Amino acid sequence: MYDPLWDELRKDLLEERTQLQERLKEADDLPALIEESVGELNSLDDQHPGDNATELYERQKDLTMFRHAKEQLEEIDHALAKMDNGTYGICERTGEPIPLERLQAMPTARFTIENENEL
Repeated sequence: MYDPLWDELRKDLLEERTQLQERLKEADDLPALIEESVGELNSLDDQHPGDNATELYERQKDLTMFRHAKEQLEEIDHALAKMDNGTYGICERTGEPIPLERLQAMPTARFTIENENEL
């Protein structure tokens, strides 16, 4: 089930993939740096507890954003692989076509809206 609009979706996915790869490359050592710096925070007794909490919060936020970017990249790679093997736009749960409007809104969609939250 190919639609000419998929070329545009592929282009968008590839652009987003490149941006995510650049962001992840910049933050390649982020998880290790955060683990190391959190340990350093625990040893700083002269800092105000509020400062420690703020610093810990910021580092956890950075780590969460890093993990989210990695997950997004995996979803994009999955969608591109489905485009290559001819299964893009087909619900992974039911085998039904995913509406084009949903794919435009969320090009990495694996399921129809009705089947998104089913187990």
